[in-house]
Amino acid sequence: MDATTTQSGAPVASDSESLTVGPDGATVLHDRYLLEKLAQFHRERIPERVVHAKGGGAHGEFVVTGDVSEYTCAAVFQPGTVTPTLQRFSSVAGEQGSPDTWRDVRGFSVRFYTTDGNYDIVGNNTPVFFIRDAMKFPDFIHSQKRLPGSGLRDADMQWDFWTLSPESAHQVLYLMGDRGLPRSWREMNGFGSHTFQWTSESGERSWVKYHFVTNQGDHALDAAEAELIAGADADHYRRDLHESIARGDFPSWDLKVQVMPFETAKTYRFNPFDVTKVWPHADFPLIPVGTHTLNRNPENFFAEIEQAAFSPGNTVRGVGISPDKMLMARVFAYPDSQRYRVGANFAEVPVNSPRVTTHSYSQDGAARARFAPASLPVYAPNSFGGPVAVPESGLDSRWESDGELMRAAASLHSEDSDFGQAGTLYRDVLTVDSRDRLHATLRGQRALLTVPGIVERFDAYWTSVDADLGAAVSGQTGPGQSRPAALSAM
Repeated sequence: MDATTTQSGAPVASDSESLTVGPDGATVLHDRYLLEKLAQFHRERIPERVVHAKGGGAHGEFVVTGDVSEYTCAAVFQPGTVTPTLQRFSSVAGEQGSPDTWRDVRGFSVRFYTTDGNYDIVGNNTPVFFIRDAMKFPDFIHSQKRLPGSGLRDADMQWDFWTLSPESAHQVLYLMGDRGLPRSWREMNGFGSHTFQWTSESGERSWVKYHFVTNQGDHALDAAEAELIAGADADHYRRDLHESIARGDFPSWDLKVQVMPFETAKTYRFNPFDVTKVWPHADFPLIPVGTHTLNRNPENFFAEIEQAAFSPGNTVRGVGISPDKMLMARVFAYPDSQRYRVGANFAEVPVNSPRVTTHSYSQDGAARARFAPASLPVYAPNSFGGPVAVPESGLDSRWESDGELMRAAASLHSEDSDFGQAGTLYRDVLTVDSRDRLHATLRGQRALLTVPGIVERFDAYWTSVDADLGAAVSGQTGPGQSRPAALSAM
């Protein structure tokens, strides 16, 4: 049996008794192991994510079964390629201890450990988002969290923000519908949500959207069932995923993409870079790429899942970003938050470290573990054999822009509308049963509101989506009425 040691390797005399002056005397300050044990314990936790705090995940692999090489030269998407992966699922608004089955959007993030470095697709189980400009993001999240006084979540605050931000209607309809209560992480689809750029080996550029289609079937919970599970097993999703993989029932998703020709985006009928919009499949059908399978649970949840640091800025040759305002801001925000949450050298944590050799001039910082030989220079350009940039290897994403600097929400596309696609989703995609469930959910939400002005905007918001939807939701319950039991998880 191995002996217990200090962190520096010295054996310890006891795992259970402190060093004291006699059996009942003072504990001495020079009990090195006691101090080390307590000090480490005090620092076991890192700050939880401001959003997507509660989650879980697993390791897997991605196998390319299609051929999209005419659109991208990214190694990970070449025919027959097999790439190790990491996936993290999450809730958005809830904190670490929140129940998995509260009504919420679910995070769906996949890391590909490619031969060109890490590529992260950081998305959700919805193809759109609540806002299109990151200037609103902190305000949006604040409105979904807790009041500073009572520490409680507040329906007036949530709906005040949403009804004053009409671009949110498409995503809120998804949230209040079946998509807001998936039966499990395994039984939901995932989306990159944003528009990205692909570049072929010849330099041809295209715009692309990612769709992960579940092979387990897309299933939802009803509100009453979700509330029961929240009380009985707050970790329902996390447990389901772990147990499924442990018994060899490996969940999988088929990755498909929509591809838009580069020039088409300039004159398309709505802004293809607006993350509150979807691209119609009739215009841009799904193209099969490959299959992503989760087949290995983490050995240590903290080290491999909690410390995982995803970023939409982690791109590889042949993949880039687009002029999506939310995406461009996320490219900065994600690694900046990881430097705070995990540390300046978060990329050296094994789960975040690429499976290729890196050459960088970054240095020092807390918890630096890897370093270049002392013979290499620490600056560029240099004359001493340090790494050099190779312009042709990057294939950076590019687009033309000659506009003046401005702050504007206006678009040059003819059919941009905040409520149009939400109305189409309601009328043409939802089934009769799912519309009935949506009506019940929204009537329950309306009953939670206490401010008359917000109630009026709530009714106008849903009437703007669809007149029949507005009629079904408004006038059935009023502000301040009792809270429906089956709708208590917002």
